[in-house]
Amino acid sequence: MIEFKGNVFAFTDGKGLWSGAQERISLTRLEVPYVNEEEDFAELRVYFHPETWNVEEQGLIYTDEFFLTGIRNRLVMDVKFSRAAADDVDYSEQGMQGDDYVSFDVGKLFLDEWLEVPGNTDHL
Repeated sequence: MIEFKGNVFAFTDGKGLWSGAQERISLTRLEVPYVNEEEDFAELRVYFHPETWNVEEQGLIYTDEFFLTGIRNRLVMDVKFSRAAADDVDYSEQGMQGDDYVSFDVGKLFLDEWLEVPGNTDHL
């Protein structure tokens, strides 16, 4: 797990299939709760403060391309992933989205850098 310290945000532009809301969303942490046996595919969860996004009222962030771009940029700027590893992140399926997190699929490029991030408490 990687916790964000201070004010870290990503934005929606309201052009996703599940929401028309344009918001600034406060991010709290990153977790990788699942990794396949080959360690070349996993789920990344990006958690947010529910007071900055309410899924019941605003819908799912899922499919908002502006948010995805923001997450990739946060990974590069704040977590120090390479651009290639950050671009190895894409939305998972709709049924995997949560009330306080957005679920993403990640591949080997991402996973190769995940455990090297300073402060990461995850162990594959």
